[in-house]
Amino acid sequence: MDILWWATVAILFILSFVGIIYPIIPSIVVLWGGFAVYHFLINSNELSIWFWIGMLVITVVLIAADIIANSYFVKKYGGSKTSERIATIATIIGSFIIPPFGIILIPFLAVLVTEYIVQKNWLKAIKVGSATVVGFLGGSIAKVLIQLLMIGIFIISVIF
Repeated sequence: MDILWWATVAILFILSFVGIIYPIIPSIVVLWGGFAVYHFLINSNELSIWFWIGMLVITVVLIAADIIANSYFVKKYGGSKTSERIATIATIIGSFIIPPFGIILIPFLAVLVTEYIVQKNWLKAIKVGSATVVGFLGGSIAKVLIQLLMIGIFIISVIF
């Protein structure tokens, strides 16, 4: 039975990375699901309180990194609040339209059009649209690295 639970943990960890490409899958929740399966179904004594506190802190950092990266680049290049919101919605929609390229192309186009409508300046709209792509990619890279860190800490906690 342990093999089934370990396979479930592994699948949940893999799905957490799929959530970076398909934002409708909540990566961090799925990752925590893997921790919970281990804790409640394999061994409830392995993971210390320090593990759980550490994961909570890292989770907050992960969520903040994602929000800050996207918001920072849009603001830095003069994007509007509307563009920030449109980029978020377009990322989710884009993950279902021509995946995985839709998560980059659809937000870029959506922000490009939004900024042109708001500011009537194609050059500025292109800059803000490009900043959306950079912000998304930066946030995604940060999420991958942080999730790898979390899985690494989990493995170390389980082995040692």
